[in-house]
Amino acid sequence: MKRIRAPKELFDFAGELARAGKKAYLVGGAVRDYLLGREACDFDVATDARPEEVARLYRRVIPTGIKHGTVTVLWKGLEIEVTTFRTESGYADGRHPDKVEYASTIEEDLSRRDFAMNAMAFDLATELLVDPHGGQADLSGRLVRAVGDPFERFREDGLRPLRAIRFASQLGFEIDAPTLAAIRPSIPRFRLVSPERVRDELQKTLLSELPSRGLRLLEGTGLLEEIVPELSACRGVEQKGMHVFDVLDHLYASADASPPELVLRLAALLHDVGKPEAKAELPGEAPTFYRHEEYSARMSESILKRLKLPNAIVDEVAQLIRCHMFSYDDSWTDAAVRRFIARVGPERIEELFALRLADGAGILGRPIDPRSLDPLRARIDRVIAAKEAFGLADLAVKGGDLASIGVPPGRAMGAMLKELLEAVMDDPSLNERERLLEIAGRIKGKHGL
Repeated sequence: MKRIRAPKELFDFAGELARAGKKAYLVGGAVRDYLLGREACDFDVATDARPEEVARLYRRVIPTGIKHGTVTVLWKGLEIEVTTFRTESGYADGRHPDKVEYASTIEEDLSRRDFAMNAMAFDLATELLVDPHGGQADLSGRLVRAVGDPFERFREDGLRPLRAIRFASQLGFEIDAPTLAAIRPSIPRFRLVSPERVRDELQKTLLSELPSRGLRLLEGTGLLEEIVPELSACRGVEQKGMHVFDVLDHLYASADASPPELVLRLAALLHDVGKPEAKAELPGEAPTFYRHEEYSARMSESILKRLKLPNAIVDEVAQLIRCHMFSYDDSWTDAAVRRFIARVGPERIEELFALRLADGAGILGRPIDPRSLDPLRARIDRVIAAKEAFGLADLAVKGGDLASIGVPPGRAMGAMLKELLEAVMDDPSLNERERLLEIAGRIKGKHGL
């Protein structure tokens, strides 16, 4: 057995329980990760001590889940979640047990857990591993396998099918045949899970080394249709030109090629999700997807809001998608470069370039040369270095300046500021207060303000 190198503070913590005649086992993901040679940062301890006994032994105890026998102990810089041995029964909401009872042994406690690789316990006193369900063998065989009857495990908790896929994706494991076969019949239970919990598992899947592994499992089990039906609609939508994949496989390949950052992975996965809706066909001609980036941006906002992503992430993903169809050549004027920067946002340029490279890899099925973006990057760097105006905040006049010459606040003032910004992007030398007020005066007279 690979040695579990838990922090000394954790053994010290267990020593306090041992001196009180109680047992302490490290359980769950930390045991799995240590056996895989990874570092662990979340520490769950199972014990035969009741929560009130734990609270008497330690000075800093938070009753985080007292109803289910769980407290969090703050100990020498660690946050340790401590749970009394327990069994569970009845899952009316498809997520939480209706009844929790204390158990007398660690083996009883482990029997309620989801997958064999998560149902091991490390005795912090004897440093022996308790593995009643063959978790070590599953780790060696790179297998995700439910404890006992997989359909029963999934019936207890509708999130578990998605967790099985997430673990397979993160670890590069296979899901054993009975466990995989139990996912589709468990979908009615899965539908009871909150969007927030689905979002959390989906994010972890997307941040795997190869997200397509998990995405294909989602598709094959029917969960993708439940979570993002808009993506399922991309299957079989063929594309023209250099594309070697249909739209869905293109999106999978783009996600794989994207840097492992959440915004970029989401943008890569969803950047063409609007193509089925935008698709137009004429007899004898290849299909077209005119303005699919606008469709995709709008749909991505709807998808991500449904999954309860933060608004800042929703907006950033949609903006990247909206801008991803740029086509640069040497004929671009400096004004065109300034407008490109203004549309994308200076802070998002590198993200957009990363999305473009991922999109290109998804088109050809292989990486593309990142140097292809160097000419545009060099133009952008020169324009930004000149500290020119890209947004209303960069203008030498503000709303108060326009009010001083009689421009009424509201829509008229907003329209005038935008018109002044357009003038400055054409000619940066105009970005001086007096010159802009002079231009504003002419615009004001033209519109009869």
